Amino acid sequence: MSKNQKLKIINKVKNNTLMEHLNIEFIDVGNDYLTAKMPVSSKVHQPDGVLHGGATVALAESVGSAASFLFINPLNQTIRGLEISANHLKSAIKGHVYATANPIHIGKKTHLWEIKVTDDESNLISHCKLTTIVVNKK
Repeated sequence: MSKNQKLKIINKVKNNTLMEHLNIEFIDVGNDYLTAKMPVSSKVHQPDGVLHGGATVALAESVGSAASFLFINPLNQTIRGLEISANHLKSAIKGHVYATANPIHIGKKTHLWEIKVTDDESNLISHCKLTTIVVNKK
């Protein structure tokens, strides 16, 4: 499957979800990474006008879970998040933030992802770790 086909599929499944509400868009994919972007606007601000850490974590979990999805058979399996941790190092007030997920471990039942969230100037905003579990559909 081509890069554009993969991006089209994973961007389609975000319809009517939190990802659509936050305007998260998957923009790049390779054999060992997936990147998404999210606009920084009042929709994702804290009351004092900076990027909310919860929105950053939602972006990170979205990109990590979608990356896990690329390693399973979606006909009979699905992905669920088990644990996420985030170290927020810097904030943003405008522009976009980008989350890139890289695998640390891809097993039969669990996947572990490192996710770096950066701003338009490539400053590290947050460093996250996500564990997902592969669940068989009933």
